[in-house]
Amino acid sequence: MGDHLAVLQVVLPLAAAPLIVLVRDRGFAWIATTVVSYACLAIAVGLAVRVATAGPISYEIGSWPPPWGIEYRVDALSAFVLVLVALTASLVAPYARRSIAAEVAHDRAYLMYAMYCLCLAGLLGITITGDAFNIFVFLEISSLAMYVLIALGRNRKALVAAYQYMLMGTVGATFYVIGVGLLYLMTGTLNLVDLAARLREVEDLRPVLAALAFITVGIGLKLALFPLHQWLPNAYAYAPSMATAFIAATATKVSVYVLLRFYFTVFDPSLHFGDVPWREVFIALSVAGMLVASLVALFESDVKRLFAYSSVAQIGYITLGIGLDSQASLTGSITHLMNHGVTKGAIFVLLGGVALRAGAMSMSVNSLAGLGQRMPLSAFGLVIAGLSLIGIPGTAGFVSKWYLIVAALEQGHWWLVAAILAASLIAAAYVWRLIEVAYLRPAAADAWQRGEAPVGMLTAALAMVALCVYFGFDTTFSVGGAQEAAQLLRGTR
Repeated sequence: MGDHLAVLQVVLPLAAAPLIVLVRDRGFAWIATTVVSYACLAIAVGLAVRVATAGPISYEIGSWPPPWGIEYRVDALSAFVLVLVALTASLVAPYARRSIAAEVAHDRAYLMYAMYCLCLAGLLGITITGDAFNIFVFLEISSLAMYVLIALGRNRKALVAAYQYMLMGTVGATFYVIGVGLLYLMTGTLNLVDLAARLREVEDLRPVLAALAFITVGIGLKLALFPLHQWLPNAYAYAPSMATAFIAATATKVSVYVLLRFYFTVFDPSLHFGDVPWREVFIALSVAGMLVASLVALFESDVKRLFAYSSVAQIGYITLGIGLDSQASLTGSITHLMNHGVTKGAIFVLLGGVALRAGAMSMSVNSLAGLGQRMPLSAFGLVIAGLSLIGIPGTAGFVSKWYLIVAALEQGHWWLVAAILAASLIAAAYVWRLIEVAYLRPAAADAWQRGEAPVGMLTAALAMVALCVYFGFDTTFSVGGAQEAAQLLRGTR
């Protein structure tokens, strides 16, 4: 069984989805989803341990050796992302029971669980496959599942949000597959390792650069790189809470993984990029995203849209590390995949519990008045997660931002340090808006239910909040794993 962990990582959630549809029982669907999520976490941890002790794992699908057959490959980078996705799934799945019951029609609840398993299978498949076209297949599986997850919300605006996401996601997938097609024409292979080796022998770089451009724009749409982020605010705002929490914590992070994989292991920056100002472009778009999206969040009245724009800004931090292209910057970027994943997951999980007690599908900032008295644990959790979002010392967000600042200082980019601090100050301003409303304004007389969120929802939320603090002090896995992944990326040149 241990030899087949790599394929089981994808097969388990992929098999659970049709089984849930066949049974069509909400209780069975929740149990199956939860069991599969914890199984995927156990497998991801097992694969990460094996990679740390024995090096990269290669699994041949159907016993066809690569590059002729499809290869599943786990190295330091993919193991890190697998743990992030599976860890998030293991926390969101128990939370989903009450969330789906409150926000999704009873006769559609099983579909939410089925799509959740499909989305999980797609994201894990993207991370673990060693085949460029297989990435596209899993990208479509996860994207199609996400469209349905968003559209199943009771709010009719969810349908529009899902449609917008589908249009932009389709364009992104098309651009990606065109880029992969160009690479295949130039090399005759789709295996990522073989592709990297053959690209170094290609003399005509124009098709290679065209492929790079198509892949960058395609994946940029998927990861909501500024200004390709227009689908994200509505998708996060109108999707059911469990879908928002899972997508926000994982989907854009997996897309960043694909970008890292192509930029540093498939392409050779010193050979293929030449005079192309790719670093400058990434830095410019990242800084613009950090500042502009943060400013928009500052004036946003809807709570979920506020944190959706915050996600666009946080993605800017991640891609900034790619643009700086150093050991410290890549460590900061990869660490921020984990830290922002648990932070934003905690925020949206907590907001789901608040929405349940408020009996509202959408909430304004002002509607949280008196939250500190109404739901003290949830309000405190939002404060801690908000501090992590800002990057206060002692929280996860500080660690990754520190590495980015160090990377900028190493290269003498003082203005980037100023940009990081400015974006963090703006984040402090919009987080303070929530704290001020929750603790300093009296609660209005309305139809709120008394007490905290149900135990299952609150436990999952507080577990994520605890991770925001834990990764701020113990960086053995978050920074340690990111450093190994960064060394892998820079060592392939």
